[in-house]
Amino acid sequence: MDGRVAYAAGGPAEAIAGAAAWPAEHGLRAGLRRLARNRLSLFGLAILAIYAAGALLAPWISPHPPLATDAGATLRAPGLAHLLGTDQFGRDILSRVLHAARLDLFIALTAVGAAVLLGGVLGSLAGYLGGWVDTLVMRAMDALMAFPLFILAMGIVAALGNSVANIIYATAAINTPFYTRMLRAEMRVKRPQEFVDAARCSGNSTTRIIVYHLLPNCISPLVVQVTLNLGWAILNAAGLSFIGLGVRPPDAEWGIMVSEGARFMVSGEWWVSFFPGLALMLAVLGFNLLGDGLRDILDPRRP
Repeated sequence: MDGRVAYAAGGPAEAIAGAAAWPAEHGLRAGLRRLARNRLSLFGLAILAIYAAGALLAPWISPHPPLATDAGATLRAPGLAHLLGTDQFGRDILSRVLHAARLDLFIALTAVGAAVLLGGVLGSLAGYLGGWVDTLVMRAMDALMAFPLFILAMGIVAALGNSVANIIYATAAINTPFYTRMLRAEMRVKRPQEFVDAARCSGNSTTRIIVYHLLPNCISPLVVQVTLNLGWAILNAAGLSFIGLGVRPPDAEWGIMVSEGARFMVSGEWWVSFFPGLALMLAVLGFNLLGDGLRDILDPRRP
């Protein structure tokens, strides 16, 4: 449907959307071609696909229960019986790494999802309505960002208590200002444009204009920011657990495993902390590489 037909059928807002559909489709094809040429981004996507599969299938592919101890197999080096070795309690490290992926990915996805939802609502209202709403929201975000973010997360978890839910709350809280500021800036740029005026003249409410006309035009930077923040959220959760303010032992979590294995590095049992640390590093690397690739795909200025 071209612009003239859409205008006759539903009004100026629909006409603009119809006229933009054809270029958007070709832009998507061009973006996928750019992703196919970017080997590092494909590598990051492959890493995340492996992690997702391992996390989902962990209960079935783990060679041992993650909490099962064996006093006769403590601190065994990697071998056929235990591919990544065992820890000080004889627990299989491979099994614990797989189950830790489930927990860390769940924390990151849930926390970033909550931050996107809350930040999206606040940023959209501040950018579109302006005035006292904009002032109130942005001053609150400025106050939140005045604290060192990891220190703020430590304070929230210390005050609320060590639990997965509180780690999610803390991680979501310190990520919310990024999405609020980004959505506010996007709304302020797009609010004066003609398609918004057309939607308003067609009788659309403020909520409908924001949800159906403005937010879809802010997806590109939002997707890139989400991808990059997922890696940071995993690091934040692991960092809290490393210092004793995150997930509690004996649950399998990468930060706890690195912390527990650190003291054995000097005595030569390097595998206890090395493999959980490697899993953490590769997960963050995968999100960063994929985020860089998505930035290239969704940038309309790139050939």
